[in-house]
Amino acid sequence: MERAERWAYGALWAALGGSLVLRAARRDVVLGRALLVPLALLAALQSLCRACLPLPLGLALAAAAACLLLRRAPPRRLLPVAGRAVLVTGCDSGFGQATARHLDALGFRVFASVLDPRSPGAQELQKSCSPRLTLLQMDLTKPEDIQRVLQHVQAHTNSSGLWGLVNNAGFNDIIADAELSPLGNFRTCMEVNFFGSLELTKGLLPLLRSAGGRIVTVSSPAGDLPFPCLAAYGASKAALSLLMDTFRSELQPWGVKVSLILPGYFKTGTCDPAFWNLQKQQLVARLPQELLQAYGEDYVEEINRQFIQFMKVAVEDLSAVVNSITDGLLAANPAVRYYPGQGLGLMYFIHRYLPYFVRDLFLKGLFINPKLPRALRPEQHTAAKEA
Repeated sequence: MERAERWAYGALWAALGGSLVLRAARRDVVLGRALLVPLALLAALQSLCRACLPLPLGLALAAAAACLLLRRAPPRRLLPVAGRAVLVTGCDSGFGQATARHLDALGFRVFASVLDPRSPGAQELQKSCSPRLTLLQMDLTKPEDIQRVLQHVQAHTNSSGLWGLVNNAGFNDIIADAELSPLGNFRTCMEVNFFGSLELTKGLLPLLRSAGGRIVTVSSPAGDLPFPCLAAYGASKAALSLLMDTFRSELQPWGVKVSLILPGYFKTGTCDPAFWNLQKQQLVARLPQELLQAYGEDYVEEINRQFIQFMKVAVEDLSAVVNSITDGLLAANPAVRYYPGQGLGLMYFIHRYLPYFVRDLFLKGLFINPKLPRALRPEQHTAAKEA
């Protein structure tokens, strides 16, 4: 009987602990000193139940107390929105558009940058939001656009400062091996994902420092892990993540908090098979003949086919990312890194603790597993010997 009690009450504590950790991971509660007294009272109640009540009744009473503790666990403290201004980049679609709309609904004064204010996405955003939201045209590869946005934001926030910058705008237009990816694609990814965000962030730092504000940047797990065929995009996101981690350290004395968002795969504006088929055709047309012979056109075709297949599992509900961005802006103590999305915990566990070959196999199984290049296939070696 005593052994059964230990197992039963042990399972109760395991369930309670798991629930608290899960809610903390979702940023719903704070695991801190405020929980010590309720947990101590629960432990005391459990001891009384074990001493005075039969197992079924005592366990039921302890479980009810545990449920009450979960319901009364201290929520994360969020700061008030009133009067705060935030700039969100890349609001034409996807995370940026959803975030701008959500922040506007919360009462923020939102500056939303878009590539084209006349685009359907920009017009939809303007119509669905309050007059507080301002659309600003900006291409992060054009310094004159960045300077115009900086001047506008400074003119309208000079007295109060800027509370938040959400670096969301990102770019990728190639899915291919690093050797097959033209240098121009690497440069464009770096211009948008790294240098553009760097120039904008540096330009807004005086306003952010005066407000003791927040910088929230949407990066990618591809900047931490070597996803197959994402070299150009991954390298730019790796640079961006390291830059923001450096800003986080350097801006601590000023009271500016910096957070990274590393989302799983969500359905955004780049999930269009027609776009990727066109990019594949253009890549094949531009490849040097020697590379095309070594890899084979069917190699590129297979990568594109697998990527389009992968797009079908993209999550349509963007709320997990939007909530993480909002927490980074409003939580009294925001996380350094947020991981919204499914499977990221397992992915990073494999990356950090298992051998590299296990991680590589996992990423190929999850994302893209390229076929053998033409020059390495057995039939090519046979043909070469016969010749």
